Amino acid sequence: MADMNSFRDAVSRWAAGGPGGPASDLVVQLGLRTAVLLEGPSDLAAVEALAARRGRDLAAEGVCVISMGGAMSVGHYAGLLGPPGLGLHLRGLCDEGEQRFYDRGLKRARAPHRGFFVCVADLEDELIRALGTARVEEIIRAEGDLRAWQTFLHQPAHHGRPRQQQLRRFLGTKKGRKIRYGHLLVENLDPGQVPAPLDDLFTSL
Repeated sequence: MADMNSFRDAVSRWAAGGPGGPASDLVVQLGLRTAVLLEGPSDLAAVEALAARRGRDLAAEGVCVISMGGAMSVGHYAGLLGPPGLGLHLRGLCDEGEQRFYDRGLKRARAPHRGFFVCVADLEDELIRALGTARVEEIIRAEGDLRAWQTFLHQPAHHGRPRQQQLRRFLGTKKGRKIRYGHLLVENLDPGQVPAPLDDLFTSL
């Protein structure tokens, strides 16, 4: 039975140079109308966690969330999935430092910018600021990562940096950690703490 993972796999193969037919067929089978383009899997984990918290079944709404593997891929994915390709509505998040790639890529794909929302540094930074550093450290402790966090803090390269920057860097120091914490940080948000870019994305869907 076709599902969103099947569509994601078909899009990945298409983006890598494979045929576009399977992805096109799945759009019809799954009733897709919107693709949410995200830079990486940690962003995808956060978006899916918030959808679950809000009781939204994105698949049933015809929305597929896709990790592109980096901001520089946005033009390619927008071309495949947006107006020049499958004709889906495009939404997404982008890091402030990568906005130029989005501007160029979306313009090339003739896709509107209005459905894309900018994070100051990245989504992890937005989530850390929303929760506060003390709460994020509590989550790290509860997850059994306290020793790793303390070891990280003792490294000279991180001395003197603001705690928020240290936490953001820590989340990216081990494979899979950003994905796990992308989900965990969203799960620990109070309803009124959802960062504006993420909240605006859901309002647009």
